[in-house]
Amino acid sequence: MPKNALYAQSGGVTAVINATACGVIQAAAQHPADIGQVFAARDGIVGALTEDLIDLAQESAETIAALRHTPGGAFGSCRFDLGDIESHRHQYERLIEVFAAHDIGYFFYNGGGGSMLTAYKVSQIGDELGYPLTTVGIPKTIDNDLAGTDCSPGFGSAAKWVATSVREAALDVASMAATSTKVFILEVMGRHGGWLAAAGGLAGEGPDEPPHIILFAERPFRQADFLKRVRETIERVGYCVIVAAEGVKDEDGEFLSIMHDSDVYAWIQLGGAAPNLAELIKRELGVKVHWAVGDYLQRSARHIASRTDVEQAYAVGRAAVEAAIGEHHAVMPVIRRLSDTPYRWDIDLVQLAEVADIEHFVPAAYITEDGYGITPAARRYLQPLIEGEDYPPYRNGLPDYVRLRDVRVSRQLPPFDIEA
Repeated sequence: MPKNALYAQSGGVTAVINATACGVIQAAAQHPADIGQVFAARDGIVGALTEDLIDLAQESAETIAALRHTPGGAFGSCRFDLGDIESHRHQYERLIEVFAAHDIGYFFYNGGGGSMLTAYKVSQIGDELGYPLTTVGIPKTIDNDLAGTDCSPGFGSAAKWVATSVREAALDVASMAATSTKVFILEVMGRHGGWLAAAGGLAGEGPDEPPHIILFAERPFRQADFLKRVRETIERVGYCVIVAAEGVKDEDGEFLSIMHDSDVYAWIQLGGAAPNLAELIKRELGVKVHWAVGDYLQRSARHIASRTDVEQAYAVGRAAVEAAIGEHHAVMPVIRRLSDTPYRWDIDLVQLAEVADIEHFVPAAYITEDGYGITPAARRYLQPLIEGEDYPPYRNGLPDYVRLRDVRVSRQLPPFDIEA
């Protein structure tokens, strides 16, 4: 008899992660001889541990198809890491109990590098504890920092939003610069990698077109040199547009800003680099500064998604199912670039052990020698990822996104405390 499948989303969601879910669910439905029912875990691995499962058979085909154009995480996501099997054996035993209770033989975990580590740990329980389970990780992250893949689904759409926002805001600043704002700063996500900051560089092409300064997480912030660059840009162009990665650090390796420390899973929330930079410029140069933080807007903007990104997000979902029924275990489907012009790509597989919790940073060859811009090589890499439009349907002037019925599967087991 075919085994059932469990799909879950993890980490910060994207504008296209539900397109991946759509790919998984639709592909599974085409293989009834291999996969029986498809369930989704509410709030990622937490739902798998607590047996909080969603019965996707209760959703219409139209609803599942509409996931392709709906942002957010349709099934809820989480920031929760499994412990080591040696010290947290009870977590893995609980997963096996849940899988066995619902006849789950396939597990698909959709997330970033940390989530791939979780997927890898789950993939080991069959060997460690004797339960037959095929596990496939599915890539997702707007930070574009996943190893093993040319790009991460979710990044292209966020990059398109960043580049578009920089171009539009720059026109606004240029209009007011003579008598008002001289500097605009956009802070974008990127804890350790400056990929989204680099994407802001696509907004302009000429030497004096905005953004005039990009602050990468990979390069140390040098205050005196930065202020000199801002002043010279204002004198030459009349205004200055800056894109800053949230993870920009000083020369001692300290983040320019940490919003606050959190005890939740040892997660440090970043935020505030832009207002700190604005205050520095205002104090030292005496000019009017405006700033904005992209925050959730950059990763939820499905209305301006990249068609390339949507297609790739959907494709890795389908590829995950094909890999699983093809008896590939502990793998992750990845994007493989075949050419830049014309842009061509296909799907390959890598082992989870090779990508789990490994970060991919902006190469030095993509950053200009002065550290404040992107090179032609970076532009060749980034440009295809933001191309094409894939607009959602609209109703009453707003995007028409779908909401699930969220019908729960009947629990078979006692409650489980994830904090225990």
